[in-house]
Amino acid sequence: MSLIDLLTGNTSNQVAEQAENKFGIGRNQVIALLAVATPLIISYLRNKSQDAKEAEALNSALDKDHNGSILNDASQIEARQAEGGSILDHIFGGQKSTVENQLSQNTGISIDKIGPILAMLAPVVMGYIGQQKQQNNVGAGGLGDLLGGILGNASNQAQTQQSSPLNDILGSVLGGGQSQSSGNPLNDILGSVLGGGGNQQQQGGGLGSILGNIFGK
Repeated sequence: MSLIDLLTGNTSNQVAEQAENKFGIGRNQVIALLAVATPLIISYLRNKSQDAKEAEALNSALDKDHNGSILNDASQIEARQAEGGSILDHIFGGQKSTVENQLSQNTGISIDKIGPILAMLAPVVMGYIGQQKQQNNVGAGGLGDLLGGILGNASNQAQTQQSSPLNDILGSVLGGGQSQSSGNPLNDILGSVLGGGGNQQQQGGGLGSILGNIFGK
């Protein structure tokens, strides 16, 4: 299963449905948030995995807690929300509030709901990575390449698929995520894509304008 399949398939819809029921947010809005946040989480993990100790810690966590079963068991999504909050604290560290503020501003989802929705998403993303790790028989030393490959393959797939609002978001985000000039996923994705300034594939104001077209802003 590719990252695009994850974001457009049943698991993503389950997260969106549960978030819609729990927080009263439109499903399309939640799916748009997932389309931005998922590559961002993976980009942060890829950068962290360049450090050998971080790679070992991630590898251990994936082996212990993230075998991919959550992808086929929607009941785990809400049940593991507290765990997801801890995952995000580790992934984003001191930039967590900045990430949440940027996502809130650009998706129109209130800041008090961004964190809880991302906490529902985080175990899903980790489960997906754990599944890919098992299928590709990758250890700690290969996690960086695995995560980079996930993003690269998704970027290629998004660019070749027929245009749709969700594919436009995915193509923009994943295109921005491949630029590692700053070495900072927050700048690469939130800066160039959400701000719209640094991505030549975007026209007329970046991701905010795409979201505006979807939600009628």
